[in-house]
Amino acid sequence: EVRLVESGGGLVQAGGSLRLSCAASGFTFDDYAIGWFRQAPGKEREGVLCISRSDGSTYYADSVKGRFTISSSDNARNTVYLQMNSLTPEDTAVYYCAADKAAGKMWAGRSDYWGQGTQVTVSS
Repeated sequence: EVRLVESGGGLVQAGGSLRLSCAASGFTFDDYAIGWFRQAPGKEREGVLCISRSDGSTYYADSVKGRFTISSSDNARNTVYLQMNSLTPEDTAVYYCAADKAAGKMWAGRSDYWGQGTQVTVSS
């Protein structure tokens, strides 16, 4: 069974940082692209960052360039991290982890697998 479990969300003041984790299981981690999406109240879900484990390519939303980074564990933990710095209230959303064999398909929002989401709230 494929599982993606996010953690690390919470409340932070503007300018602060958070690190989200996505623990993946049930599939061959290195064969998949893993990404983060978010959905703010009243808005459509949008891609934040994606990394392809097979070739290391990454996709970034313009709004997070220079502030957010994505990385993955090098050991058997099969975990992907989203480091978020210089947070603003506009970053407030439910953040979802996603996985798919095709990075482009996932970046288009059509991932085969999704986590349950974790809330990030940035206060002004």
